[in-house]
Amino acid sequence: MVDISLDLSEPHSHLVQVSLRCTPTTPVLRLRLPAWTPGSYLIRDYVRHLEGLEVRQGGQRLLPCRTDPAGWRLELPSLEPLEIRYQLLAADLTVRTCHLDGDHGFLALAALALEVEGERWAPHRLSLHLPAGWRPFVPLPRQADGSWLAKDFDQLVDTPVEAGPHHEHHFSVAGVPHRWVCWDATAAADSLLKAHPTLLQDVAAVCEACCRLMGESAPAAPDYLFVLHLLDQGYGGLEHDTSTVLQFSRQTLLKPEGYRQLLQLVAHEYLHQWNVCRLRPAALCPIDYHKPVIVSGLWFAEGVTSYFDQLLPHLAGLSSEDDVVHDFGADISRYLLTPGRFHGQSLRQSSEEAWVKLYRREANSDDNQISYYLKGAILSLVLDLELRRSGSCLAQVLRDLWVRLGRWGRGYREHDLLEAFSHRSPALAAVLPAWLDGFEDPDLPTYLQDVGLRLEPQQSLAPDPGLRASPQGGALEVVRVLRGGPAQVAGLVLGDELIALDGLRLRKPEDLAPLLRAGQCQEITISRRGRLRHLAITAAVPAIERWRLLLDPAAGPEALQRRRQWLGVVPC
Repeated sequence: MVDISLDLSEPHSHLVQVSLRCTPTTPVLRLRLPAWTPGSYLIRDYVRHLEGLEVRQGGQRLLPCRTDPAGWRLELPSLEPLEIRYQLLAADLTVRTCHLDGDHGFLALAALALEVEGERWAPHRLSLHLPAGWRPFVPLPRQADGSWLAKDFDQLVDTPVEAGPHHEHHFSVAGVPHRWVCWDATAAADSLLKAHPTLLQDVAAVCEACCRLMGESAPAAPDYLFVLHLLDQGYGGLEHDTSTVLQFSRQTLLKPEGYRQLLQLVAHEYLHQWNVCRLRPAALCPIDYHKPVIVSGLWFAEGVTSYFDQLLPHLAGLSSEDDVVHDFGADISRYLLTPGRFHGQSLRQSSEEAWVKLYRREANSDDNQISYYLKGAILSLVLDLELRRSGSCLAQVLRDLWVRLGRWGRGYREHDLLEAFSHRSPALAAVLPAWLDGFEDPDLPTYLQDVGLRLEPQQSLAPDPGLRASPQGGALEVVRVLRGGPAQVAGLVLGDELIALDGLRLRKPEDLAPLLRAGQCQEITISRRGRLRHLAITAAVPAIERWRLLLDPAAGPEALQRRRQWLGVVPC
């Protein structure tokens, strides 16, 4: 048994005091802190927040020898119990880091818990010391002494901890107990439920829709905890085996589509209970917490889940056909307007390079990469419509993999995915690898036509300069230069300050469009590193500004029937 105690009693310090107790079995012991947390594929070097590591044994202080930035070696004079103390700075408010202040505490335990050599598969007991008036919300079995017990280190670090003076709400899904906890950083407690009194019923309906999608009568987890951080700005979620942590913006909730987007986020993370937490890539069986692992199947893990998260609220009766078409249209438009899909990354490369690109976006990212979430969702739409031509659907492929592999905790490899798809549609045996490795888009308009939908481009009203500018500290600064576009050809670079076009002053982004003349050479005055320059730019004809996905009024009865089946997630 490894005992880990977390003291949050001084929240204004942003410091979590950690005490870890164990009994060694060998005279040499190694300790390591994880470098990343499952579900978020980026080396985060949590050790940078660790301070004051101290080891004691029987009253004697031992000096740990550092073996790498996040690892230590201990030479022990005896096998008596050890106490290891340190503190962690908790000042980063995301779903994959730690945050502690006077309002609440949130802990991603991968950022806090040292892995003791030889004890990974041993039980770990967790204890919390909280400020007066705070309550703990922990998705682990509670013990008689008030602690929580994880069966092993993996379950411990897969456990998010929320604490604060929050209210807890209960509901059930197919008889399985669920808890809902919301920390509202922007308003009084439970203001979300007051604004949306049917929220818990709607969340339960989405959860039930996930079960139906998977062909299951009940959730995979024996109980489930939702933690929502309602912020002024923010969006995200991280899946766990029996819980999820969500961040959502109150500003987004004020928009007409905001509540639907919250339910889609709920659907996405809840579906991960099957697709990722239990049905997972073999490269993550078991997880190596200390280095990146190439996972070529992330397009399936996240792309398929992103595709279904838009259908699940409709399956739950909480969004209309028009809502689904609008939301898919927004994703398709964003995808078609991302040039990185042509030459930056294939879908397989996007998955394999997640560690170095997806979570490290910069100004040129749209030119050299494509998100496996986004392209994976678009490919999932195509796969679903292709499978329907064979009388099947994507949900059946997902269920097949769940029954054969996920239910037993067996990881899948690429050949398992290809076999599952080709079993339902033999044509995919050759086509799917080409879609994963190539840069050409599937014939999306033809597939959409199958279900009575069509794409319509919308042109911009202004000529295209191939750049985007934004006010930065009183200056109008270039923040995006389209690769191969007019601005790049003219010699503009990121960070240039736009001063004037044809001698006319530029102060705001909207000042530029009325002055542009497509096909005409114009003089643009810039400041680069404090020096004025005059460049010649020739704007292109107006570009496609966005794509709209529309119901096709000419669709026949067969296409309309296929659309109803598609929206209902049933095979043709």
